[in-house]
Amino acid sequence: MNIKITGTGSYIPKIVQKNKAFQQHSFLNIDGSEIPSSNEVIIEKFKAITGISERRYAENHLTASDLGALAAEKAIKDAGVDPETLDYIILAHNFGDVKSGSIQSDILPCLAARVKNILKIKNPKCIAYDILFGCPGWVEGVIQGQAYIKAGMAKKCLVIGTETLSRVVDPHDRDSMIYSDGAGATVIELLDEDGGILSHESASYTHDEIYHLFFGCSNNKSLVEDTRFIKMYGRKIYEFALSNVPNAMKTCLDNSGFDIKDVKKILIHQANEKMDEAIVNRFYRLYKTPVPERVMPMSIHELGNSSVATVPTLLDLIKNNHMEGHKLNKGDIIIFASVGAGMHINAITYKY
Repeated sequence: MNIKITGTGSYIPKIVQKNKAFQQHSFLNIDGSEIPSSNEVIIEKFKAITGISERRYAENHLTASDLGALAAEKAIKDAGVDPETLDYIILAHNFGDVKSGSIQSDILPCLAARVKNILKIKNPKCIAYDILFGCPGWVEGVIQGQAYIKAGMAKKCLVIGTETLSRVVDPHDRDSMIYSDGAGATVIELLDEDGGILSHESASYTHDEIYHLFFGCSNNKSLVEDTRFIKMYGRKIYEFALSNVPNAMKTCLDNSGFDIKDVKKILIHQANEKMDEAIVNRFYRLYKTPVPERVMPMSIHELGNSSVATVPTLLDLIKNNHMEGHKLNKGDIIIFASVGAGMHINAITYKY
């Protein structure tokens, strides 16, 4: 008996925000001073580093829980399961439901409970709860779900990652161009089949690294001080990720019993193209092995960084043949990996 992903689903918002939409923004330094470069130069440098040409924003009438429910419906249908038989709904997010035009987060009741309500699941034994684990939230949710199944507490779990980051970004911060909205969902089950979750690894670095990502004031000091936006120290995150994520991936793969040459795909959190490439390069360097072509699919160019949604969305896109040049075959060894606020890191080795 093995624990497998039996269904995937994603919701990619319809609103496309291209880089040129930021041409008229007033970007400022963190101290409120003007940036000497033109917006054209700022945007050009941004694209060169992150790889992002455009991103998706949620429609005004939708919240993060709505996006999560839309992705969940697809995953449940794909798995062919009765939603009333789900034992757990585990939903990863960071900012709750933030309505369009609002600055307030709403997490009462929790988003998982809202999704269960939207799905019209009546079974009270279907436990719905949220996890806050930064961008690695969906990966950690899968790890928790498989732990319940291993312990005999569940047979089917729905794991969702959903976020509307466009509603918590500072328009005067260049980093605001990174973030996007979206949702991804998976059903995991105990099946008498080959494959599934082989190993996992998680870590929380909270001593010197805890505030690399944080909620802070706008770069525009004339705005209300009490309004907070997502902020980050990009260079520190880059250095942290390169120092820690490849080692976690190696530990995870080594514990699976498979060799680096067996790995067909690495589905890494879509944070930043240059950073992700550097992580994967360093991971292969640990094995003194060159990086294979097409091992790391990327969706960040068109979809941006939707935090907890990036990895499950990437999986769903590949599974449904929506990523040109990438496909998954039965028996393929895949690594899921992520890094984010906390600072948290995690990885899963999976046999497709």
